Amino acid sequence: MLIGLDWGGTKIEAIALAEDGETLARRRVATPQHDYEACIRAAADLVRAVEAEAGAAGTVGIGIPGAMSPATGYVKNANSTWIIGRPLDKDMERALGRPVRVENDANCLAVSEATDGAGAGAAVVWALILGTGVGSGIAIHGRALSGRDRIAGEWGHNPLPWPKDDERPGPACYCGKRGCIETFVSGPAMAAEHACRTGQRLRAEDIVAAMRAGDAPARNTYECYVDRLARGMAHIINVLDPDVIVLGGGLSEVDALYADLPPRLGAWVFSDRFETPIRKSLHGPASGTRGAAWLWRERV
Repeated sequence: MLIGLDWGGTKIEAIALAEDGETLARRRVATPQHDYEACIRAAADLVRAVEAEAGAAGTVGIGIPGAMSPATGYVKNANSTWIIGRPLDKDMERALGRPVRVENDANCLAVSEATDGAGAGAAVVWALILGTGVGSGIAIHGRALSGRDRIAGEWGHNPLPWPKDDERPGPACYCGKRGCIETFVSGPAMAAEHACRTGQRLRAEDIVAAMRAGDAPARNTYECYVDRLARGMAHIINVLDPDVIVLGGGLSEVDALYADLPPRLGAWVFSDRFETPIRKSLHGPASGTRGAAWLWRERV
């Protein structure tokens, strides 16, 4: 049995999979924010709970919104800042009494979708998380590409390509820089853009709902979002040239994106055509958790 943990900023979720991918048990709890020790206990308790429900013990893979630094052995680059500088893998191994494997959550999404999801059978899968934060992961032949310093796929913390005059220097980012892609194409970024344009303080999902209902200002905010997303994506497509692109996160549920993005991308991708499939994550919110479980089957 394979157990995956998706350790997010608002929830920690566990899943137990059979070797063929069948879900045997699944549970989640709210993340004890800003309390690292409580997070370790909650994650370990979840593992024990799904093992009790499934009636077997399993290997444990963990997806986190950051990475384990090869230089220090501690978490780095996490937007859940209270886990930065912590030996999360070692602490979880002590709490569970067994080895664990830890990977970036976007890489887990890529592995999940490349294994038995929207990118199954593709050699190179680029998976994007579009939600409260923005990140991406890369799977090569079903395996997570982590990179020498565990930063492969860190798309959200590059500058927005081909910026317009009113996009410079860009919003401040928690990483300490300005104008990161995350500050333009995350859910909060869409909300901030709409507030700037209209004075209305709406969540991204409310803006999308208003657009669907025919609201012109919401449509303008959405069109701006698609333009920025296309520019940001094209920059990576020009380097990686993936076989399949998979979208995950809350904004991946905006069905219009799958029709509106390809023609916008064609204007920026350095090619005479753009026909790369852009697909919604097949496993939805469970994909990252499933990918963490698969870490014990395939890993670079």
